[in-house]
Amino acid sequence: MPIFEYRGLDPRGKEVKSTINSESITQAKQKLKALRVMLIDIKEQKANTQKKGDISFGKAVSIQDLALMTRQLSTLIKAKIQIVEALQALTDQADNPKLKVVLSEIRQKVNEGSSLAASFADYPKIFDNVYVNMVEAGESSGTLHIVLLRLADFTEAQLRLKNKIRGAMIYPVIMTTFGSLMMGIIFVVVIPKITKIFITMKRELPVPTKICIWISGFIKGYWWAVILAVVLFWIFFQKYTSKGKGESHWHKLLLKLPVIGELVTMINVSRFCSTLATLLNSGVPILVAMKIVKNLIGNVHMQKAVDEAKVNIAEGGSLAGPLAKSRLFPSMVTHMVNLGEKSGELEPMLEIIAENYQEQVDAKLSGLTSVLEPVMMMGMGAAVGFIVFSVVVPLMNLNTLR
Repeated sequence: MPIFEYRGLDPRGKEVKSTINSESITQAKQKLKALRVMLIDIKEQKANTQKKGDISFGKAVSIQDLALMTRQLSTLIKAKIQIVEALQALTDQADNPKLKVVLSEIRQKVNEGSSLAASFADYPKIFDNVYVNMVEAGESSGTLHIVLLRLADFTEAQLRLKNKIRGAMIYPVIMTTFGSLMMGIIFVVVIPKITKIFITMKRELPVPTKICIWISGFIKGYWWAVILAVVLFWIFFQKYTSKGKGESHWHKLLLKLPVIGELVTMINVSRFCSTLATLLNSGVPILVAMKIVKNLIGNVHMQKAVDEAKVNIAEGGSLAGPLAKSRLFPSMVTHMVNLGEKSGELEPMLEIIAENYQEQVDAKLSGLTSVLEPVMMMGMGAAVGFIVFSVVVPLMNLNTLR
């Protein structure tokens, strides 16, 4: 049911602004007339259906809102409520204005014959490919409420993981920001004043001092170019690593990085095992479950390994074989999966692996700050030491001459 935003005067002559659900603008006007509201302006709210490649600043629907909506939709569908009615109920109780409009439009599309997954796909800034693909698999397998429940768990787990990473990065970010600000003040304000003293010396300056003077002059004269270069690089990096060979190269590099590579592997293994165990315990066929978990993995190379495992299972083979062959999944994981397949206890084995790796992820993130702190301190100390050495040595030479 479309949502109309209106502005008018209530019976006491006070201006009111609000929204109303109605099948058409004519019916909306009739409802407002019955409420004795004198209309000034009314228009239908439309959601922004930006495509994935478009640049967007900010996201109106938070992860919390999305997770709550997904969990509520799963509950309603499990209770045998029709999807259209469930979407209407969610629209009525949604607190987020953006989500309310989107759900209203999705309900209208589903009512007109579109699938739920196809309707979600029209809003890629809210429902990403993983979300859409999982809903599609749930619709095709008749396990939509299970998939939605898992999606809600997955979305909430994403939020918890982001909060942990954000917590681990607070100190380094503060140190980097404060250090960059101090360096900027030194190069823009302090160094130019000291440079005047160096010029009066009429002597050959040490190389570190020349470097400091050059950096100071560059920042002071071309600060705008530095900011522009950073912004352009970030946009190019995002575009390059979002698809194709660029995404493949970037994901391969992430897996090879010392600490980050281990973290990426642990997160994806935990996600793969926990989701697959849940789906299999819920009666989802293994091939459908493999399709779903493949879309949950955030690394394209690990995705390929899971896809090869799916093909191998379809041909009568095992799950553990292709995973071990890829060398992207730890040997302990493939060994335990192999034991689970042979003993017929795959689901419990997957749950054990997921729990174990989730604990490792938590421990790794907790230890990340303790590793980064000394590295940041050493970096800041080296930078400050370089500047002090560059400035102090010429001044000491000047005092010697006097």
